[in-house]
Amino acid sequence: RFSPFKSVILSMNIPIFSIRTFIVFICIILLSPVSMNAQADEDPARPPSLKTIPVPEPSNLERFVKNKQMAIVLGKALFWDMQIGSDGVTACATCHFNAGADNRSKNQINPGFSRVHTDGSPAPDHHFDFGPNRQLAMSDFPLRELSNPLDRASSPIRDSNDVVSSQGVFSMLFKSVKPRSPVDHVEFIDSDDGFQVNQINVRRVEPRNTPSVINAVFNFRNFLDGRAQNEFNGINNWGARDPNAHVYRALSATRLQREQILIDNASLASTAVAPPLNPLEMSAANRSFPAIGRKLLTARALARQKVHPRDSVLNEYSRWPQHGLSASYAELVRAAFQPEWWQASKRIRVLDDGNTQIVDEKRHSNHASREFSQMEYNFSLFFGLATQLYMATLVADDTPYDRFMEGDNTAISAAAIRGVDLFRSQTRGRCINCHEGAELTGASVTRVKASPTRIRDGQAFDRGYNNIGIRPSAEDIALGGNDPFGQPLSYARAMAVPNCPNNEPCPIVADGFFKVPGLRNVALTAPYFHNGGVAKLRDVLDLYSRGGNFAELTQLDGSVIMPLNVLFNSESEKDDLEAWLHTLTDDRVRNRQAPFDHPQIFLPNGHPGDETQTSIGLFGNAADRFIEIPAVGREGGKPLKRFLEE
Repeated sequence: RFSPFKSVILSMNIPIFSIRTFIVFICIILLSPVSMNAQADEDPARPPSLKTIPVPEPSNLERFVKNKQMAIVLGKALFWDMQIGSDGVTACATCHFNAGADNRSKNQINPGFSRVHTDGSPAPDHHFDFGPNRQLAMSDFPLRELSNPLDRASSPIRDSNDVVSSQGVFSMLFKSVKPRSPVDHVEFIDSDDGFQVNQINVRRVEPRNTPSVINAVFNFRNFLDGRAQNEFNGINNWGARDPNAHVYRALSATRLQREQILIDNASLASTAVAPPLNPLEMSAANRSFPAIGRKLLTARALARQKVHPRDSVLNEYSRWPQHGLSASYAELVRAAFQPEWWQASKRIRVLDDGNTQIVDEKRHSNHASREFSQMEYNFSLFFGLATQLYMATLVADDTPYDRFMEGDNTAISAAAIRGVDLFRSQTRGRCINCHEGAELTGASVTRVKASPTRIRDGQAFDRGYNNIGIRPSAEDIALGGNDPFGQPLSYARAMAVPNCPNNEPCPIVADGFFKVPGLRNVALTAPYFHNGGVAKLRDVLDLYSRGGNFAELTQLDGSVIMPLNVLFNSESEKDDLEAWLHTLTDDRVRNRQAPFDHPQIFLPNGHPGDETQTSIGLFGNAADRFIEIPAVGREGGKPLKRFLEE
């Protein structure tokens, strides 16, 4: 095999044993780390520590917030307060209490509300494969189980389009707020979307799995379909897309002016104002944010919950062991926000068509009135910004891997080092191509501002979004949908994208594309993917190894979406990748230590019985069962159980 080398060496009269030595020497050179790492030298660098990335913040924040720390106090109270929900028990934190996500496992099934026809019109599936009020078990996962876990084209042993998500409220219509009551005046109605057991209403469930809010401040847009815009308009999640969104600014105590605002780097504020009005999550149908303001501004903050005396944010206002804070929400708003957004004595009337007008004085004293104070009308502005500023403190950047990248070579194992190098490899893992940068997602502010679109395999799409073949695109087109104003959610579809390398226009793909999540604390946040269809990290790695769950991905128009590469990682490679993923857990999150400590909260956790029978409670709805999560202070407490952990 080495005859050319041998003939040359023999002509030089070198002894035969030296020939063997020379051959070994050549082999050593060829197989040396320098040669073996030639490809590795072309791989992206290991993701740096998250501490290298500044936390995004609005550039014009001071125009609205006069005391940032008081706004964080207000935001933490609002995020955890059960009074926000129409039922007086559903908080934002109800779906984000465990590592920023939700580990409940009973009555957590949606049958597939996001399904559409081929023309994009809604075609919701109301048929449950698992049934409402079901107690999930590990044996139910993965929801699509293939006969050959390494072959995405193999026949399924089990296949369900149900979604594991988060339960919210019962089916109801909003009437008015009640004086000094955390519970709204509502009319309960029969659920027409399947959330019943023996004709008894159960709590409804969202159609997508709940993502973690921890580190979400780094995302350019939020929600899995990106509908929470980077610019906050003070009213809803649509930013500049909504031409009618407006707040009111006081020119003086007696003069009001209608004003349209846009606050950049505020996708968490856009996110925060959507769930309180969602009739699946927190609200009776047809409730408005000014009505929420009317309900809360006279209320004691966290009136139904205990706040630990050593809470890292709320300690000064804790009434421990009594419930609530020592301040009302009106007092907290005044302390946190500039007076021009709340001080006027004039009122704002909301008309039937949604427009508004200024009125001189209070004309109606009943709580169903559609005339609101400036503070009530602008309550969405306060709610969004304050909640964003609180969630911006929920940064998990002290993981073993972050410490490793800061120079502590003992922080992670040799297996985890091999895992991160496989993660960034362009010949094996290629994970880093979507989980980019220190944030471990291409959906981050830094990545999207640098380039809002990507081109891969001859197709253009939004940076930080992908269709990895979890389910067929028509079951949930996500980023492929439109906003309420008829514009595509996808930036690639809404803007001119660069040409492909062949200098021809790139076809644009968006149907079934979801936001790429960051990976820190991933070991704590099962179930995984937008449908919650996988319960174990190893099954996640199996899915990536086979390149998704389906052999072919298409858009609604039938055009083909380039699927994931089929990797077929060895079991030892999966061991290494899993070892690295576990190094992304921040122990402060696991142990609920500051800034991840929190007030007491009671969580609805399904109903007595199962999917075949339950018990009637108040107003003819199914009786609730609750889990209490006690308050913890800055020192934290016992880790909460993970999904389906016994």
